[in-house]
Amino acid sequence: MTTFRRILISVTAVACALGISTVPAADAAPSNSIPPSTRSTAATLGAVTAITPRHLRITVNSPAMRGPVQVSILLPRDTSRPRASLYLLDGAGAGKGESDWVSKGHAVDFFDDKNVTVVMPAGGAGTYYTNWRKRDRVLGAPQWETFLTAELPALIDNHYGGNGINAIGGISMGGQAAFILASRHPTLYTAVGSLSGCPPTTGPVNEAFVRGTVAKEGADATNMWGPPGAAAWSDHDPATRLNALRDKYLYISAGQGTPGPRDQTAPIDSPLGRSGQILAGSALEGAAYRCSAEFAASLRKHNVGVTVDFPVVGTHNWPYWAARLPGMWQTLSRGL
Repeated sequence: MTTFRRILISVTAVACALGISTVPAADAAPSNSIPPSTRSTAATLGAVTAITPRHLRITVNSPAMRGPVQVSILLPRDTSRPRASLYLLDGAGAGKGESDWVSKGHAVDFFDDKNVTVVMPAGGAGTYYTNWRKRDRVLGAPQWETFLTAELPALIDNHYGGNGINAIGGISMGGQAAFILASRHPTLYTAVGSLSGCPPTTGPVNEAFVRGTVAKEGADATNMWGPPGAAAWSDHDPATRLNALRDKYLYISAGQGTPGPRDQTAPIDSPLGRSGQILAGSALEGAAYRCSAEFAASLRKHNVGVTVDFPVVGTHNWPYWAARLPGMWQTLSRGL
């Protein structure tokens, strides 16, 4: 394959991820509506696998999700007293059996000496960790918001010593979802963090970014929040709920898209090879930076405090997110 053709395919892939291409109307999901879940009966604890005494992989039987959800948990060294919980969300390509924070983000090593319970759900690829309004032909009708806010915290507190104080953060799609959930459930979280996310959801560019991310998984975001400009899009936009984020510890970070040494050692996950992966990662990170910087400026304009980190070097890749985890933790831990 010629270099030109590889670049052309790379640009096409980036365009899809940025929302320039979406799922064709002919492939839309059936129109059977799923009422957004606002209540849920209690989730129950299923199988528990101890990877180590402090690294657990649990199955949560979720009424909202209508089935089992895999969750990784990291326990602190001292479990004799209740402690706070940190929820970490994956990006759009989330793995099914184990959170990417474990397999790619070095969370196990980083939190080894931290006095916090870390909770990392798996299997959220392309879902935005929200309640889907219609059944999608690929993703079904997940009810992540209900699971994450009404079911899982109570289970963690009851079974793993949570004290009711929670923070939430994520990468890419997960960082956006973290701000969405916190703005819709302000009493649940004391701190929120985003690494290379794009918190706002409305406006042509931001909505296209969301639609492109969902389309990359073969799904249709119309089944998630409705057609373009529907009320549900603004209902899930943190930019319309800035007061809900006031008096919390907020952290927003994104690289500016310039490749660096970490790109040369990162695992190659793209079929386009390293050069294609770097090209796509640079474009995606540049878009995330634009959005993150604008959102941070809006927060400050409305006197909502936020800590920002916008390094020049950094693409949309796990080595950079793992490297910025200590900075995010420094802010979020103040709320715990």
